[in-house]
Amino acid sequence: MLQIYYKGSELFLNAITEKLKEVLLAVLPITLIVLVLNFTITPIENDLIFRFILGAILIILGLSIFLFGVDIGITPIGTLMGGSLTKSNRIWILVVAGLALGFFISIAEPDLHILAGQVDFVTSGSISKVSIVVIVSIGIAIMLVLGLLRIVYNYPLNKLLTIAYLIIFGLAFFTSSEFLAISFDASGATTGALTVPFILALAVGVASLKKNGKASEEDSFGLVAVTSTGPILTVIIMSILSKTDEISGSLEFNIAKFPSVIDPFIQVLPTISGEVILALLPLLLTFLIFNFISFKLTRKAFVRILKGLLYTFIGLVLFLVGVNAGFMDVGGMVGHDLAALDNSWIVVLIGFILGLVVILAEPAVYVLTHQIEDVTSGYIRRGVVLIALSIAVGMAVTLSMIRIIVPEIQLWHFLLPGYLIAILLTYFVPNLFVGIAFDAGGVASGPMTATFILAFAQGVAESVEGANVLVDGFGVIAMVALMPLITLQILGLIFKVKSVKGGL
Repeated sequence: MLQIYYKGSELFLNAITEKLKEVLLAVLPITLIVLVLNFTITPIENDLIFRFILGAILIILGLSIFLFGVDIGITPIGTLMGGSLTKSNRIWILVVAGLALGFFISIAEPDLHILAGQVDFVTSGSISKVSIVVIVSIGIAIMLVLGLLRIVYNYPLNKLLTIAYLIIFGLAFFTSSEFLAISFDASGATTGALTVPFILALAVGVASLKKNGKASEEDSFGLVAVTSTGPILTVIIMSILSKTDEISGSLEFNIAKFPSVIDPFIQVLPTISGEVILALLPLLLTFLIFNFISFKLTRKAFVRILKGLLYTFIGLVLFLVGVNAGFMDVGGMVGHDLAALDNSWIVVLIGFILGLVVILAEPAVYVLTHQIEDVTSGYIRRGVVLIALSIAVGMAVTLSMIRIIVPEIQLWHFLLPGYLIAILLTYFVPNLFVGIAFDAGGVASGPMTATFILAFAQGVAESVEGANVLVDGFGVIAMVALMPLITLQILGLIFKVKSVKGGL
Protein backbone atom coordinates (compact mmCIF):
# COMPACT_ATOMS: atom_id res chain seq x y z
CA MET A 1 0.00 0.00 0.00
CA LEU A 2 2.79 2.41 0.95
CA GLN A 3 4.65 1.47 -2.25
CA ILE A 4 1.61 2.41 -4.38
CA TYR A 5 1.27 5.71 -2.47
CA TYR A 6 4.93 6.64 -2.99
CA LYS A 7 4.76 5.62 -6.66
CA GLY A 8 1.68 7.81 -7.17
CA SER A 9 3.36 10.75 -5.43
CA GLU A 10 6.44 10.32 -7.60
CA LEU A 11 4.38 10.30 -10.80
CA PHE A 12 2.53 13.43 -9.65
CA LEU A 13 5.78 15.28 -8.86
CA ASN A 14 7.30 14.27 -12.22
CA ALA A 15 4.23 15.48 -14.10
CA ILE A 16 4.11 18.80 -12.21
CA THR A 17 7.85 19.29 -12.78
CA GLU A 18 7.35 18.86 -16.55
CA LYS A 19 4.52 21.40 -16.52
CA LEU A 20 6.63 23.80 -14.45
CA LYS A 21 9.34 23.69 -17.12
CA GLU A 22 6.81 24.48 -19.85
CA VAL A 23 5.20 27.35 -17.96
CA LEU A 24 8.54 28.81 -16.82
CA LEU A 25 9.50 29.17 -20.49
CA ALA A 26 6.29 31.15 -21.04
CA VAL A 27 6.37 33.45 -18.02
CA LEU A 28 10.08 33.90 -17.29
CA PRO A 29 11.01 35.81 -20.50
CA ILE A 30 8.29 38.41 -19.91
CA THR A 31 9.25 38.70 -16.23
CA LEU A 32 12.91 39.27 -17.15
CA ILE A 33 12.00 41.87 -19.81
CA VAL A 34 9.92 43.80 -17.25
CA LEU A 35 12.73 43.68 -14.67
CA VAL A 36 15.28 44.90 -17.25
CA LEU A 37 12.95 47.76 -18.25
CA ASN A 38 12.38 48.55 -14.57
CA PHE A 39 16.11 48.98 -13.94
CA THR A 40 16.69 50.95 -17.16
CA ILE A 41 14.14 53.13 -18.98
CA THR A 42 10.80 52.58 -17.20
CA PRO A 43 11.30 52.38 -13.41
CA ILE A 44 8.31 51.01 -11.47
CA GLU A 45 7.41 51.56 -7.80
CA ASN A 46 8.88 48.93 -5.48
CA ASP A 47 5.49 47.79 -4.14
CA LEU A 48 4.19 47.27 -7.66
CA ILE A 49 7.27 45.38 -8.86
CA PHE A 50 7.09 43.07 -5.79
CA ARG A 51 3.42 42.45 -6.57
CA PHE A 52 4.41 41.67 -10.16
CA ILE A 53 7.03 39.13 -9.06
CA LEU A 54 4.60 37.49 -6.61
CA GLY A 55 1.94 37.47 -9.34
CA ALA A 56 4.40 35.82 -11.75
CA ILE A 57 5.17 33.10 -9.16
CA LEU A 58 1.45 32.42 -8.65
CA ILE A 59 0.90 32.33 -12.43
CA ILE A 60 3.73 29.80 -12.86
CA LEU A 61 2.44 27.57 -10.04
CA GLY A 62 -1.18 28.01 -11.04
CA LEU A 63 -0.70 27.24 -14.75
CA SER A 64 1.47 24.20 -13.94
CA ILE A 65 -1.14 22.68 -11.63
CA PHE A 66 -3.92 23.74 -14.00
CA LEU A 67 -2.31 22.06 -17.04
CA PHE A 68 -1.72 18.88 -15.07
CA GLY A 69 -5.41 18.93 -14.13
CA VAL A 70 -6.35 19.45 -17.78
CA ASP A 71 -4.24 16.43 -18.80
CA ILE A 72 -5.84 13.99 -16.35
CA GLY A 73 -9.30 15.56 -16.10
CA ILE A 74 -10.47 17.89 -18.89
CA THR A 75 -8.83 16.15 -21.88
CA PRO A 76 -10.11 12.64 -21.00
CA ILE A 77 -13.62 14.07 -20.49
CA GLY A 78 -13.45 15.67 -23.95
CA THR A 79 -12.24 12.49 -25.65
CA LEU A 80 -14.83 10.32 -23.88
CA MET A 81 -17.67 12.71 -24.70
CA GLY A 82 -16.61 13.04 -28.34
CA GLY A 83 -16.64 9.27 -28.82
CA SER A 84 -19.85 8.83 -26.83
CA LEU A 85 -21.79 11.49 -28.76
CA THR A 86 -20.84 9.99 -32.13
CA LYS A 87 -21.55 6.39 -31.09
CA SER A 88 -25.12 7.37 -30.17
CA ASN A 89 -25.86 7.93 -33.90
CA ARG A 90 -28.47 10.50 -32.91
CA ILE A 91 -27.92 13.97 -34.26
CA TRP A 92 -30.21 15.64 -31.72
CA ILE A 93 -28.07 14.26 -28.88
CA LEU A 94 -24.93 15.59 -30.58
CA VAL A 95 -26.56 19.02 -31.00
CA VAL A 96 -27.96 19.33 -27.46
CA ALA A 97 -24.82 17.98 -25.77
CA GLY A 98 -22.58 20.08 -28.02
CA LEU A 99 -24.47 23.26 -27.09
CA ALA A 100 -24.22 22.46 -23.37
CA LEU A 101 -20.53 21.50 -23.52
CA GLY A 102 -19.57 24.51 -25.64
CA PHE A 103 -21.33 26.91 -23.29
CA PHE A 104 -19.99 25.39 -20.07
CA ILE A 105 -16.37 25.03 -21.23
CA SER A 106 -16.33 28.62 -22.50
CA ILE A 107 -17.78 29.93 -19.22
CA ALA A 108 -14.86 28.27 -17.42
CA GLU A 109 -12.14 29.68 -19.73
CA PRO A 110 -9.75 31.91 -17.70
CA ASP A 111 -8.62 34.00 -20.71
CA LEU A 112 -12.23 35.00 -21.42
CA HIS A 113 -12.74 36.15 -17.82
CA ILE A 114 -9.56 38.26 -18.05
CA LEU A 115 -10.65 39.92 -21.31
CA ALA A 116 -14.22 40.47 -20.10
CA GLY A 117 -12.87 41.99 -16.87
CA GLN A 118 -10.68 44.36 -18.88
CA VAL A 119 -13.62 45.41 -21.10
CA ASP A 120 -15.75 46.01 -17.99
CA PHE A 121 -12.94 48.01 -16.33
CA VAL A 122 -12.04 50.14 -19.35
CA THR A 123 -15.70 50.96 -20.15
CA SER A 124 -16.51 51.63 -16.45
CA GLY A 125 -19.20 48.94 -16.56
CA SER A 126 -20.92 50.08 -19.79
CA ILE A 127 -20.16 46.62 -21.17
CA SER A 128 -20.38 44.30 -18.18
CA LYS A 129 -18.13 41.30 -17.63
CA VAL A 130 -21.13 38.96 -17.28
CA SER A 131 -22.68 40.06 -20.59
CA ILE A 132 -19.43 39.49 -22.51
CA VAL A 133 -18.87 36.04 -20.92
CA VAL A 134 -22.44 34.88 -21.62
CA ILE A 135 -22.66 36.26 -25.19
CA VAL A 136 -19.28 34.80 -26.13
CA SER A 137 -20.15 31.41 -24.60
CA ILE A 138 -23.37 31.27 -26.64
CA GLY A 139 -21.30 31.86 -29.79
CA ILE A 140 -18.84 29.12 -28.82
CA ALA A 141 -21.71 26.67 -28.17
CA ILE A 142 -23.42 27.27 -31.53
CA MET A 143 -20.26 27.04 -33.62
CA LEU A 144 -18.97 24.01 -31.69
CA VAL A 145 -22.10 22.15 -32.76
CA LEU A 146 -21.63 23.23 -36.40
CA GLY A 147 -17.99 22.13 -36.20
CA LEU A 148 -18.97 18.69 -34.87
CA LEU A 149 -21.64 18.31 -37.57
CA ARG A 150 -19.01 19.22 -40.17
CA ILE A 151 -16.85 16.29 -39.02
CA VAL A 152 -19.79 13.87 -39.00
CA TYR A 153 -21.02 14.88 -42.46
CA ASN A 154 -17.54 15.40 -44.00
CA TYR A 155 -18.26 19.01 -45.00
CA PRO A 156 -15.08 20.76 -46.25
CA LEU A 157 -13.48 22.95 -43.58
CA ASN A 158 -12.40 25.68 -46.02
CA LYS A 159 -15.97 26.14 -47.31
CA LEU A 160 -17.42 26.41 -43.80
CA LEU A 161 -14.75 28.94 -42.78
CA THR A 162 -15.34 30.93 -45.98
CA ILE A 163 -19.08 31.18 -45.22
CA ALA A 164 -18.46 32.10 -41.57
CA TYR A 165 -15.99 34.90 -42.36
CA LEU A 166 -18.12 36.27 -45.22
CA ILE A 167 -20.97 36.65 -42.71
CA ILE A 168 -18.62 38.19 -40.12
CA PHE A 169 -17.24 40.83 -42.49
CA GLY A 170 -20.70 41.51 -43.88
CA LEU A 171 -22.01 42.24 -40.35
CA ALA A 172 -18.84 44.19 -39.48
CA PHE A 173 -20.01 47.08 -41.66
CA PHE A 174 -22.87 47.66 -39.22
CA THR A 175 -20.87 47.70 -35.99
CA SER A 176 -18.56 50.25 -34.37
CA SER A 177 -14.75 50.06 -34.31
CA GLU A 178 -14.86 49.44 -30.54
CA PHE A 179 -17.08 46.38 -30.82
CA LEU A 180 -15.16 45.07 -33.84
CA ALA A 181 -11.93 45.04 -31.81
CA ILE A 182 -13.63 43.46 -28.77
CA SER A 183 -15.37 40.78 -30.89
CA PHE A 184 -12.14 39.58 -32.56
CA ASP A 185 -10.27 39.75 -29.24
CA ALA A 186 -13.04 37.68 -27.63
CA SER A 187 -12.54 35.03 -30.31
CA GLY A 188 -8.82 34.76 -29.55
CA ALA A 189 -9.25 34.90 -25.78
CA THR A 190 -11.93 32.21 -25.65
CA THR A 191 -9.73 29.57 -27.25
CA GLY A 192 -7.33 29.43 -24.32
CA ALA A 193 -5.65 26.99 -21.95
CA LEU A 194 -8.88 25.26 -20.87
CA THR A 195 -11.03 25.38 -24.02
CA VAL A 196 -8.39 24.25 -26.54
CA PRO A 197 -7.40 20.90 -24.92
CA PHE A 198 -11.10 20.07 -24.43
CA ILE A 199 -12.11 20.95 -28.00
CA LEU A 200 -9.07 19.18 -29.50
CA ALA A 201 -9.91 16.07 -27.46
CA LEU A 202 -13.56 16.31 -28.53
CA ALA A 203 -12.50 16.51 -32.19
CA VAL A 204 -10.16 13.53 -31.83
CA GLY A 205 -12.93 11.55 -30.10
CA VAL A 206 -15.40 12.21 -32.93
CA ALA A 207 -12.91 11.91 -35.82
CA SER A 208 -11.32 8.69 -34.50
CA LEU A 209 -14.54 6.77 -35.18
CA LYS A 210 -14.22 7.42 -38.93
CA LYS A 211 -13.15 4.43 -41.01
CA ASN A 212 -11.15 6.60 -43.41
CA GLY A 213 -7.75 7.12 -41.73
CA LYS A 214 -6.80 10.20 -43.76
CA ALA A 215 -10.17 11.88 -43.08
CA SER A 216 -9.80 11.05 -39.38
CA GLU A 217 -6.33 12.67 -39.31
CA GLU A 218 -7.53 15.83 -41.09
CA ASP A 219 -10.67 16.20 -38.98
CA SER A 220 -8.67 16.02 -35.75
CA PHE A 221 -7.92 19.68 -36.48
CA GLY A 222 -10.25 22.51 -37.45
CA LEU A 223 -12.84 22.32 -34.68
CA VAL A 224 -11.08 25.11 -32.74
CA ALA A 225 -11.05 27.16 -35.96
CA VAL A 226 -14.80 26.82 -36.51
CA THR A 227 -15.60 27.35 -32.84
CA SER A 228 -13.54 30.55 -32.61
CA THR A 229 -15.77 32.29 -35.18
CA GLY A 230 -18.72 32.08 -32.76
CA PRO A 231 -17.65 34.86 -30.36
CA ILE A 232 -17.00 37.26 -33.25
CA LEU A 233 -20.49 36.70 -34.63
CA THR A 234 -22.36 36.94 -31.32
CA VAL A 235 -20.53 40.05 -30.05
CA ILE A 236 -21.10 41.83 -33.38
CA ILE A 237 -24.77 40.81 -33.38
CA MET A 238 -25.07 42.01 -29.75
CA SER A 239 -23.71 45.43 -30.73
CA ILE A 240 -26.11 45.69 -33.69
CA LEU A 241 -29.21 44.58 -31.76
CA SER A 242 -28.42 46.78 -28.76
CA LYS A 243 -27.90 49.72 -31.16
CA THR A 244 -24.93 50.81 -29.06
CA ASP A 245 -23.37 54.01 -30.33
CA GLU A 246 -19.69 54.74 -29.89
CA ILE A 247 -18.60 54.18 -26.32
CA SER A 248 -15.67 55.76 -24.57
CA GLY A 249 -13.21 54.41 -22.07
CA SER A 250 -9.93 55.10 -20.33
CA LEU A 251 -7.40 53.49 -18.03
CA GLU A 252 -6.52 54.82 -14.61
CA PHE A 253 -2.90 54.38 -13.55
CA ASN A 254 -3.43 55.53 -9.99
CA ILE A 255 -2.67 52.10 -8.60
CA ALA A 256 -4.35 51.51 -5.25
CA LYS A 257 -2.06 51.44 -2.19
CA PHE A 258 -2.18 48.45 0.15
CA PRO A 259 -0.74 47.99 3.68
CA SER A 260 1.37 45.07 2.42
CA VAL A 261 2.33 43.41 -0.87
CA ILE A 262 0.20 40.34 -0.11
CA ASP A 263 -3.02 42.26 0.69
CA PRO A 264 -4.33 42.64 -2.90
CA PHE A 265 -3.91 38.88 -3.42
CA ILE A 266 -5.88 38.05 -0.27
CA GLN A 267 -8.54 40.59 -1.26
CA VAL A 268 -9.34 39.01 -4.67
CA LEU A 269 -9.02 35.36 -3.55
CA PRO A 270 -12.63 34.80 -2.29
CA THR A 271 -14.26 36.41 -5.34
CA ILE A 272 -12.11 34.50 -7.83
CA SER A 273 -12.59 31.20 -5.97
CA GLY A 274 -16.36 31.64 -6.15
CA GLU A 275 -16.24 32.49 -9.86
CA VAL A 276 -14.10 29.43 -10.65
CA ILE A 277 -16.42 27.11 -8.68
CA LEU A 278 -19.44 28.43 -10.61
CA ALA A 279 -17.50 28.07 -13.88
CA LEU A 280 -16.37 24.45 -13.34
CA LEU A 281 -19.53 23.15 -11.61
CA PRO A 282 -21.60 22.71 -14.84
CA LEU A 283 -18.75 20.75 -16.46
CA LEU A 284 -18.51 18.50 -13.39
CA LEU A 285 -22.27 17.86 -13.39
CA THR A 286 -22.24 17.12 -17.14
CA PHE A 287 -19.41 14.61 -16.64
CA LEU A 288 -21.26 12.89 -13.77
CA ILE A 289 -24.43 12.58 -15.88
CA PHE A 290 -22.52 11.22 -18.89
CA ASN A 291 -20.61 8.76 -16.70
CA PHE A 292 -23.86 7.44 -15.22
CA ILE A 293 -25.58 7.14 -18.62
CA SER A 294 -22.73 6.31 -21.01
CA PHE A 295 -19.11 6.04 -19.78
CA LYS A 296 -19.53 3.87 -16.67
CA LEU A 297 -15.83 4.30 -15.83
CA THR A 298 -13.96 2.12 -13.37
CA ARG A 299 -13.57 3.55 -9.89
CA LYS A 300 -9.87 4.25 -10.51
CA ALA A 301 -10.49 6.13 -13.79
CA PHE A 302 -13.44 8.02 -12.27
CA VAL A 303 -11.40 9.18 -9.23
CA ARG A 304 -8.49 10.19 -11.50
CA ILE A 305 -10.73 12.51 -13.53
CA LEU A 306 -12.21 14.02 -10.36
CA LYS A 307 -8.68 14.67 -9.12
CA GLY A 308 -7.94 16.31 -12.46
CA LEU A 309 -10.91 18.67 -12.02
CA LEU A 310 -9.72 19.50 -8.48
CA TYR A 311 -6.21 20.35 -9.77
CA THR A 312 -7.82 22.41 -12.54
CA PHE A 313 -9.74 24.38 -9.90
CA ILE A 314 -6.69 25.00 -7.69
CA GLY A 315 -4.50 25.99 -10.64
CA LEU A 316 -7.14 28.27 -12.12
CA VAL A 317 -7.62 30.13 -8.82
CA LEU A 318 -3.86 30.64 -8.35
CA PHE A 319 -3.46 31.77 -11.95
CA LEU A 320 -6.32 34.30 -11.88
CA VAL A 321 -5.26 35.68 -8.47
CA GLY A 322 -1.72 36.20 -9.81
CA VAL A 323 -3.04 37.91 -12.95
CA ASN A 324 -5.54 40.21 -11.25
CA ALA A 325 -3.50 41.21 -8.21
CA GLY A 326 0.02 41.43 -9.66
CA PHE A 327 0.44 41.07 -13.40
CA MET A 328 -2.04 43.24 -15.32
CA ASP A 329 -1.25 46.56 -13.62
CA VAL A 330 2.45 46.30 -14.48
CA GLY A 331 1.72 45.37 -18.11
CA GLY A 332 -0.36 48.53 -18.55
CA MET A 333 2.15 50.66 -16.66
CA VAL A 334 5.12 49.48 -18.77
CA GLY A 335 3.23 50.11 -22.03
CA HIS A 336 2.13 53.55 -20.84
CA ASP A 337 5.63 54.61 -19.71
CA LEU A 338 7.35 53.30 -22.86
CA ALA A 339 4.94 55.21 -25.12
CA ALA A 340 5.51 58.36 -23.04
CA LEU A 341 9.23 58.33 -23.96
CA ASP A 342 8.42 59.80 -27.40
CA ASN A 343 10.53 57.13 -29.11
CA SER A 344 8.02 55.14 -31.14
CA TRP A 345 10.59 52.60 -32.33
CA ILE A 346 11.18 51.44 -28.71
CA VAL A 347 7.49 50.54 -28.32
CA VAL A 348 7.54 48.68 -31.66
CA LEU A 349 10.80 46.85 -30.81
CA ILE A 350 9.65 45.80 -27.31
CA GLY A 351 6.32 44.72 -28.82
CA PHE A 352 8.12 42.48 -31.33
CA ILE A 353 10.32 40.92 -28.62
CA LEU A 354 7.29 40.29 -26.37
CA GLY A 355 5.48 38.65 -29.29
CA LEU A 356 8.45 36.39 -30.05
CA VAL A 357 8.86 35.11 -26.49
CA VAL A 358 5.21 34.96 -25.44
CA ILE A 359 4.31 32.25 -27.94
CA LEU A 360 7.32 29.98 -27.44
CA ALA A 361 5.67 28.20 -24.54
CA GLU A 362 2.01 29.20 -24.45
CA PRO A 363 0.49 26.21 -22.60
CA ALA A 364 -2.20 25.56 -25.23
CA VAL A 365 0.42 25.83 -28.00
CA TYR A 366 2.29 22.94 -26.40
CA VAL A 367 -0.92 20.88 -26.41
CA LEU A 368 -1.53 21.63 -30.10
CA THR A 369 2.06 21.13 -31.32
CA HIS A 370 2.36 17.80 -29.51
CA GLN A 371 -0.95 16.70 -31.06
CA ILE A 372 0.23 17.81 -34.52
CA GLU A 373 3.37 15.67 -34.16
CA ASP A 374 1.38 12.70 -32.80
CA VAL A 375 -1.42 12.78 -35.40
CA THR A 376 1.02 13.20 -38.32
CA SER A 377 3.39 10.53 -36.88
CA GLY A 378 6.24 13.06 -36.74
CA TYR A 379 5.80 14.24 -40.36
CA ILE A 380 5.23 17.80 -39.12
CA ARG A 381 7.79 18.51 -36.40
CA ARG A 382 6.65 20.63 -33.48
CA GLY A 383 9.87 22.69 -33.51
CA VAL A 384 9.13 23.95 -37.02
CA VAL A 385 5.58 24.90 -36.01
CA LEU A 386 6.85 26.73 -32.90
CA ILE A 387 9.36 28.80 -34.90
CA ALA A 388 6.67 29.72 -37.46
CA LEU A 389 4.26 30.70 -34.67
CA SER A 390 6.91 32.74 -32.87
CA ILE A 391 7.63 34.83 -35.97
CA ALA A 392 3.90 35.21 -36.66
CA VAL A 393 3.06 36.48 -33.17
CA GLY A 394 6.11 38.77 -33.10
CA MET A 395 4.84 40.38 -36.30
CA ALA A 396 1.27 40.53 -34.93
CA VAL A 397 2.27 42.50 -31.82
CA THR A 398 4.56 44.72 -33.95
CA LEU A 399 1.71 45.60 -36.32
CA SER A 400 -0.56 46.24 -33.31
CA MET A 401 1.93 48.76 -31.90
CA ILE A 402 2.20 50.48 -35.29
CA ARG A 403 -1.61 50.66 -35.46
CA ILE A 404 -1.74 52.38 -32.06
CA ILE A 405 1.05 54.84 -32.88
CA VAL A 406 -0.33 55.78 -36.32
CA PRO A 407 -3.95 56.98 -35.79
CA GLU A 408 -4.87 56.66 -39.48
CA ILE A 409 -4.37 52.88 -39.42
CA GLN A 410 -7.46 51.00 -38.21
CA LEU A 411 -7.87 47.38 -37.14
CA TRP A 412 -9.91 46.38 -40.21
CA HIS A 413 -7.05 47.58 -42.46
CA PHE A 414 -5.16 44.50 -41.20
CA LEU A 415 -8.02 42.08 -40.50
CA LEU A 416 -9.87 42.35 -43.83
CA PRO A 417 -6.92 41.67 -46.18
CA GLY A 418 -5.43 39.27 -43.63
CA TYR A 419 -8.48 37.03 -43.48
CA LEU A 420 -9.01 37.29 -47.25
CA ILE A 421 -5.46 35.95 -47.77
CA ALA A 422 -6.00 33.27 -45.09
CA ILE A 423 -9.29 32.10 -46.66
CA LEU A 424 -7.85 32.09 -50.21
CA LEU A 425 -4.91 29.99 -49.03
CA THR A 426 -7.32 27.31 -47.73
CA TYR A 427 -8.12 26.40 -51.36
CA PHE A 428 -4.46 25.71 -52.22
CA VAL A 429 -3.07 24.26 -48.98
CA PRO A 430 -3.44 20.58 -47.93
CA ASN A 431 -6.55 20.13 -45.76
CA LEU A 432 -4.49 19.01 -42.77
CA PHE A 433 -2.56 22.29 -42.74
CA VAL A 434 -5.77 24.32 -43.04
CA GLY A 435 -7.09 22.79 -39.82
CA ILE A 436 -3.71 23.13 -38.07
CA ALA A 437 -3.28 26.78 -39.12
CA PHE A 438 -6.74 27.93 -38.04
CA ASP A 439 -6.51 25.97 -34.79
CA ALA A 440 -3.12 27.57 -34.13
CA GLY A 441 -4.67 31.01 -34.61
CA GLY A 442 -6.98 30.40 -31.68
CA VAL A 443 -4.33 28.65 -29.62
CA ALA A 444 -1.67 31.37 -30.03
CA SER A 445 -3.74 33.91 -28.13
CA GLY A 446 -3.40 32.21 -24.74
CA PRO A 447 -2.96 33.34 -21.10
CA MET A 448 0.15 35.46 -21.63
CA THR A 449 -1.43 37.30 -24.57
CA ALA A 450 -4.73 37.82 -22.77
CA THR A 451 -2.93 39.16 -19.70
CA PHE A 452 0.35 40.97 -20.22
CA ILE A 453 0.26 41.73 -23.97
CA LEU A 454 -3.33 43.05 -23.80
CA ALA A 455 -2.52 45.24 -20.79
CA PHE A 456 0.68 46.43 -22.50
CA ALA A 457 -1.24 47.46 -25.64
CA GLN A 458 -3.86 49.30 -23.57
CA GLY A 459 -1.14 51.16 -21.68
CA VAL A 460 0.44 52.27 -24.97
CA ALA A 461 -2.97 53.36 -26.33
CA GLU A 462 -3.69 55.40 -23.19
CA SER A 463 -0.36 57.20 -23.51
CA VAL A 464 -0.29 57.89 -27.27
CA GLU A 465 -1.97 61.16 -28.23
CA GLY A 466 -4.86 60.61 -30.65
CA ALA A 467 -5.27 56.92 -29.73
CA ASN A 468 -8.45 55.55 -28.17
CA VAL A 469 -7.92 52.85 -25.54
CA LEU A 470 -11.17 51.10 -26.54
CA VAL A 471 -10.50 51.13 -30.29
CA ASP A 472 -6.71 50.81 -30.28
CA GLY A 473 -6.07 49.15 -26.88
CA PHE A 474 -8.14 46.16 -27.92
CA GLY A 475 -7.44 44.28 -31.14
CA VAL A 476 -3.98 42.94 -30.25
CA ILE A 477 -5.41 39.48 -29.44
CA ALA A 478 -7.22 39.58 -32.80
CA MET A 479 -3.92 40.25 -34.57
CA VAL A 480 -2.19 37.45 -32.66
CA ALA A 481 -5.00 35.09 -33.72
CA LEU A 482 -4.75 36.18 -37.38
CA MET A 483 -1.05 35.93 -38.22
CA PRO A 484 -0.60 32.16 -37.59
CA LEU A 485 -3.40 31.47 -40.11
CA ILE A 486 -1.23 32.91 -42.87
CA THR A 487 2.18 31.77 -41.59
CA LEU A 488 1.29 28.10 -41.04
CA GLN A 489 -0.60 27.84 -44.33
CA ILE A 490 2.49 29.19 -46.12
CA LEU A 491 4.41 26.47 -44.24
CA GLY A 492 1.83 24.03 -45.61
CA LEU A 493 2.47 25.24 -49.17
CA ILE A 494 6.21 24.72 -48.64
CA PHE A 495 5.56 21.14 -47.43
CA LYS A 496 3.29 20.58 -50.45
CA VAL A 497 5.94 21.79 -52.91
CA LYS A 498 8.61 19.67 -51.21
CA SER A 499 6.36 16.60 -51.30
CA VAL A 500 5.76 17.06 -55.05
CA LYS A 501 9.49 17.46 -55.73
CA GLY A 502 10.23 14.43 -53.56
CA GLY A 503 7.67 12.43 -55.53
CA LEU A 504 9.36 13.37 -58.78
